[in-house]
Amino acid sequence: MQGTTDGFSYGLITPVAAFLMACLGGALGLRCAIRSLHTAERGRKAGWLALAAIAIGSGVWTMHFIAMMGFAVAETPLTYDPATTFASLALSIVMVGFGIFIVGYRGTTTMALVTGGTVTGLGIASMHYLGMAGIRLQGAIEYDTLTVGGSVVIAVVAATTALWAAASVHSLLMSLAASLAMGVAVTGMHYTGMAAVHVHLRLPNGSAGQADAGEPAATLLGPMLVGPGVFLLLAAVVVIFDPLMVMGGQESGTLVPPGRTGRSGERALPGVPAQRVRPEPTYGESAEGTVSRRSGAAGGGSRGVHDW
Repeated sequence: MQGTTDGFSYGLITPVAAFLMACLGGALGLRCAIRSLHTAERGRKAGWLALAAIAIGSGVWTMHFIAMMGFAVAETPLTYDPATTFASLALSIVMVGFGIFIVGYRGTTTMALVTGGTVTGLGIASMHYLGMAGIRLQGAIEYDTLTVGGSVVIAVVAATTALWAAASVHSLLMSLAASLAMGVAVTGMHYTGMAAVHVHLRLPNGSAGQADAGEPAATLLGPMLVGPGVFLLLAAVVVIFDPLMVMGGQESGTLVPPGRTGRSGERALPGVPAQRVRPEPTYGESAEGTVSRRSGAAGGGSRGVHDW
């Protein structure tokens, strides 16, 4: 018996709320990734990248299950297995983290973007279908293979674009635009995957049955969404009160020209324009004299005004 599915049982409330959460997670994740590019210290860089992974991963997971609260099958109630649902959250954060760290340390090379985007996209798609595997009902969920393939492609393209934006887009407005595009893509991936769903019921005597052991959607998903939601709000507070992150600036004294090391051991950051360094004056002359002397030498060996 074919079940009657409805992905919008609450109207537009769940799709709009899911889209907003995806945008919020994407925006916070992108800003944290950008912040990591302006940090030379390895420990702090890894911390910002981890925060970016948690923000994007939890944002995608929260989007998925807010949207799933609007999913219903007319002939049978739905419940969710807690262990599988929690596992999908962990999978989302870990797989997004792999992609974020690859691009964060390797830059926007073609290989890094393709590898990181593929890993992250497959992680997002796996989170979606692992979360679906946690549904308990009197029947079986089957999928249209072609539509599932389309949803995976959308996830990979969206992840690759997001990683490119994280490493390449530094302005606040462009980051917001990138997060909106990411929200559209991730939400579109979810509903594309849901379009592939077919429910085959196994009801006794064709009557309405009871769902298998599990927690009802409102009982399980409601409290579970509180944790990621609170985290995203706290991350938003970090963004608001960190002017360097909001404005996309750089830490004072942490950037040096490529190929050189600063006095305190700072490393040059890939993709960041080098600062102009004034030459150090030698004994008995000023910095201006050093510049003049070196300029004279570069121009054919003429003596500078302070070249004694």
